[in-house]
Amino acid sequence: MKKIEAIIKPFKLEDVKDALAGVGVQGLTVSEVKGFGRQKGHTEIYRGSEYTVDFLPKLKLEVVLPDGRVETAVNAIMKSANTGKIGDGKIFVLPVEEAVRIRTEERGDQAI
Repeated sequence: MKKIEAIIKPFKLEDVKDALAGVGVQGLTVSEVKGFGRQKGHTEIYRGSEYTVDFLPKLKLEVVLPDGRVETAVNAIMKSANTGKIGDGKIFVLPVEEAVRIRTEERGDQAI
């Protein structure tokens, strides 16, 4: 099993969610996060004063899948989250040792 963590722009959530549903992903966790990458934030003007916004609002998506479905899900996220502009985000794929469904006590692939 693998865990996919994707950091995306907030307005792309519906596109990514629909793309993942289209490839059979049934569960998804979404968290509001803030951060910056190479762009190092940006400057804004508020009431005539310029200031730097270091941490930009992003969404973090997490999904755990069997190994054989990971590449399809990663490709779906890449295509649907892409705007072609800086700050589109990142995708990380991590190993998962075990998954347990609390209600039924199922383990492994059956739990996801």
